[in-house]
Amino acid sequence: MPTYDVYADDPGDLLWQVPATGAARFNWEYDDGRERLLALYQKGKDKQWDGRRRIDWDLEVDPYDPLGTPEDAMALYGTPYWDRMSERERGDLRRHYASWQFSQFLHGEQGAMICAARIVESVPDMDAKFYSATQTMDEARHAEIYGRFLHQKVGMVYPINDNLQALLGDTLRDSRWDMPYLGMQVLIEGLALAAFGMIRDTTTKPLPRQILAYVMQDEARHVAFGRMALRDYYQQLTDAELREREEFVIEGCYLMRDRLRGVEVLENFGVPKAEAEELSERSEFLRLFRKLLFSRIVPCVKDIGLWGERLQRAYVDMGVLEMGDHNLDLLMSQDEEIAERLDAERFAREERERVAEVTDAVRAGADGD
Repeated sequence: MPTYDVYADDPGDLLWQVPATGAARFNWEYDDGRERLLALYQKGKDKQWDGRRRIDWDLEVDPYDPLGTPEDAMALYGTPYWDRMSERERGDLRRHYASWQFSQFLHGEQGAMICAARIVESVPDMDAKFYSATQTMDEARHAEIYGRFLHQKVGMVYPINDNLQALLGDTLRDSRWDMPYLGMQVLIEGLALAAFGMIRDTTTKPLPRQILAYVMQDEARHVAFGRMALRDYYQQLTDAELREREEFVIEGCYLMRDRLRGVEVLENFGVPKAEAEELSERSEFLRLFRKLLFSRIVPCVKDIGLWGERLQRAYVDMGVLEMGDHNLDLLMSQDEEIAERLDAERFAREERERVAEVTDAVRAGADGD
């Protein structure tokens, strides 16, 4: 079924064209490179996987409770709107929220794929081109997986959120080669990682947990790549050039913070936009969710050398400054371990089931004799 037929809202023109500027850079030096980036490139090659095979798509998903979302996680909970809803309508609300969240993941992954391809084109260093090529494939796989989940398991897709689209457009229109790194690897990917992690660690449903765990295993490498490349480059910039990047980060962080309201969902349930925004702002769960979403961005921004006074003031205003002290390497290693542990548990269970089937078949054969 065409995606257009399952959009919850009219997406408008299905083809979004962003005029690109900047140079494509060739590099005729093919010998060696930075050992850290080449090691990450090798890991990127070694860790490629097939979403059709690694994920158990036979797992059933209730489209009216795809994630096991608790009632108090929804902005309408405790309001007259919620009290008037039937159980089926509340299930429909869960479906819309899950569709909205995973649709933004889907659109973000397509944006990441395009940005990674753009980095291959524009970054001057060959080792960075090599790694970005593996990331482009990773992001294509992620978009494929999220699209399949939405089509086959949820049956509904939401258009891209205006704020996410604005940040993607700003990232792609900038002619400076480091901006796709900063906009995508640090801001959009960092925020997505935190969102993935919160759902991965709280969902009671095995299929979305598999999807998120395996995607996060890839994303941990992507953020590491952005940190390495930008940290090296930003050490060479002037104070004025660093301030320009910090302004981009500040604007991007406010855009991403405001992206997370899910107002579009509430509007589809008859809530006027202004009231929907107010209900979202009052939701204790969403306030906590929005704050924790910066747990990956703030320490990364600090690590790459963007930590000026104005940027710190913006993080104070958002209530996330203290996250600059989070151990990003520990978070990333945990992401990889969770995916590997999930694989081990699944394969061990499948092996036990296979042995049991063989044992039953042998026993049945003996009884027949």
